[in-house]
Amino acid sequence: MEFIKENIQVINDNIERAALNSGRKKEDITLLGVTKTVDTDAILEAINFGITDIGENKPQELARKYDVIGDKVRWHLIGTLQTNKVKYIIDKVSMIHSLDREALCEEIQKRAEKIDKTIDCLVQVNISKEESKHGLDIENVVEFIKNTSEKYKNINIKGLMTMAPFSADENEIRNVFKGLKDLSLEIKNLNIKDVSMDVLSMGMSNDYEIAIEEGSTIVRVGTSIFGKRNY
Repeated sequence: MEFIKENIQVINDNIERAALNSGRKKEDITLLGVTKTVDTDAILEAINFGITDIGENKPQELARKYDVIGDKVRWHLIGTLQTNKVKYIIDKVSMIHSLDREALCEEIQKRAEKIDKTIDCLVQVNISKEESKHGLDIENVVEFIKNTSEKYKNINIKGLMTMAPFSADENEIRNVFKGLKDLSLEIKNLNIKDVSMDVLSMGMSNDYEIAIEEGSTIVRVGTSIFGKRNY
């Protein structure tokens, strides 16, 4: 699986260049390996070549792979999370990227409290307002974060997550990422208790360099590491 090593090297070079373009260092950005449909052998290979964080879309898949790989890496749940699936991952994840409704907050709080754990979460925002995408509308985010901070003590909001539209228009993509960055600065200035805006999870295989230039701190890359997959 030598190609995985080469792919990671290319991505790291691209990350470094994009970071410099935005006045930052490569170390400011986490490369999150997205492992949807990727088997554990390939994941372990990627870990050998320096991947420290893994993102899974489905809770049961995360739990299954965790059983093999354990805490060699930090695990992130990046897909839509149904409340009845929280129990599979609550003791395994270091971050949930898709917090987007109060029912999910309630379930995370209940499960986290039971095991005396505080869960780092990102609020998912649908900046592009595409119907096919999950996440809060931008105008509802501040109220949601204030409410979560007040009511759910075992949830730590660390920042925001979004997905860009599937568009060939670079300006459109850039505006989505810029919109999330601007929103994070607005929230940061509100100094909401136990809320930080240090993390921006945005950018995937086809647009992570643009995302970094606009302030991303976590890029979620699957295809560019592991190759095209059959979904």
